[in-house]
Amino acid sequence: MKIPYLNRILWRGPRVSVVRLHGAIGMVGRVGALNDAALAPVFERAFRRGKPTAVALSINSPGGSPVQSSLIAARVRRLADETGTPVHAFVEDMAASGGYWLACAGDRIWADDSSVLGSIGVISAGFGFHQLLERWGIERRVHTAGRSKSTLDPFRPESSEDVERLRNVLEPIHEAFKDHVRQRRGDRLTGDRDLFTGEFWAGQEAVRLGLADGIAHLVPKMKALYGDKTRFSVHSPRQSLFRRMGLSAQTLIDSAEERAAFARFGANG
Repeated sequence: MKIPYLNRILWRGPRVSVVRLHGAIGMVGRVGALNDAALAPVFERAFRRGKPTAVALSINSPGGSPVQSSLIAARVRRLADETGTPVHAFVEDMAASGGYWLACAGDRIWADDSSVLGSIGVISAGFGFHQLLERWGIERRVHTAGRSKSTLDPFRPESSEDVERLRNVLEPIHEAFKDHVRQRRGDRLTGDRDLFTGEFWAGQEAVRLGLADGIAHLVPKMKALYGDKTRFSVHSPRQSLFRRMGLSAQTLIDSAEERAAFARFGANG
């Protein structure tokens, strides 16, 4: 009984905790969405259990909620600082918008040649149905207490006042995003073009622009850095049985929305 135990000690190598951040970033309660509340215990285990040599973030996200993106990234940095653990972010298909916000939580960002990175911007989209109502002779009746309560009502014409009010919300969020990227990437960012227009780039170009540090895949890169005996433990949010089997209507709706978010970046082969 002592020999296997001894062998286990002798062959014990560095351990890397892998956290899977796959999917859209959304508010608490949305089925399957990445959010700070769901990921908090995952990160606690990843950073503290067994004193890992490093934490690797496996990222595949088109973005989503800027608040949840900020909360998740801040939690990663807080735990990294508290435990003194280096963090490596590995981009799979994409780290776009909020997904790139998460990637910047890593000390280093690695990507595939075909990964999509960037989209450092903020978007608000909707529809206008007021002409449809007029065509069908439908009268819209809305009563509010507070003159701005029906801002951006899709059933009435868009007003310049509403657009300005929305811009006053979007611009500070965009500035916070830019500040986060500048703080985390520093002088690695190229100075020859504006990286904050919402544009996105593939792997090698993202490296040239300083949005990523190199082209690499998770397992071989971690073994190259920490040795061939590196072991991996994978951590991800727990999903309900219905979510795993896709049996709820909300799951189908959320899945469709998530696919639409990924499709915005045209990353299908």
